[in-house]
Amino acid sequence: MKKILMMSLTLLLLLMLSTTALADVSSELVVFAAASMTETLTRIAELYKETAPEVTLVFNFDSSGTLKTQIQEGADCDLFISAAPKQMNQLDISRDESANPDRLDFVLEGTRINLLENKVALAVPEGNPAAIESFKDLAERLKAGGVLLAMGNADVPVGQYTQKILAYYGLNEDALAKAGVLTYGTNVKEVTTQVSEAAVDCGIIYGTDACSAGLDVVDTATAEMCGQVIYPAAVLNITKSEAAAKTFLEYLTGPEASAVFEAVGFTPISR
Repeated sequence: MKKILMMSLTLLLLLMLSTTALADVSSELVVFAAASMTETLTRIAELYKETAPEVTLVFNFDSSGTLKTQIQEGADCDLFISAAPKQMNQLDISRDESANPDRLDFVLEGTRINLLENKVALAVPEGNPAAIESFKDLAERLKAGGVLLAMGNADVPVGQYTQKILAYYGLNEDALAKAGVLTYGTNVKEVTTQVSEAAVDCGIIYGTDACSAGLDVVDTATAEMCGQVIYPAAVLNITKSEAAAKTFLEYLTGPEASAVFEAVGFTPISR
């Protein structure tokens, strides 16, 4: 009887030790990422299961401004990928006061990288009913009030890039809005949907979103028009899984993930 009891206690101890060991290597990573990365990161998550089956990836996709606010207000997040440096800068204490006026400190030192470059595209519904030819053509027709353009809100990176394009062509956004030739989306996916459903004549979105949605692109903005579209990524210092977060970020710079990014039009940036 005593022998059976000892064996039972031994088995129970081994089970407890194995459960503890599994808890040590298993982790859930919460990744906040720009909405324009929805399709690519979902695909990458499937591939990553083969590399790290013990890691569960949980994504929160939204506009970079919304994600930044959620982080600032205390949301759990291990890794942040923004569609523009602005939102990352606002969380990075290493940036000066002009970029981070609130002196927020969320970026884990030494982990921030420029992960990807994207392009800002002028996309049209199937068949291009309004026969829009280019950004220049769009600008002329917006002045005349002849087309309806969808763009992102001012707190959304794609909206900020659009504002630069409008300014490049000497267009006044407020005047265009009052004239009823602009509609807005809270993130790039909302703008993309408006174009896909032909609710507008055109929309300014990322080239990758146009690719994922199967939309025609009639023009692509140059760096002179709106600057480079850089996606920074960083592990946050509030992470509870630092090692796993760093490992996944490293994976995102590798050949397997890069192939997924390139397939929809992202350009991976070397460290």
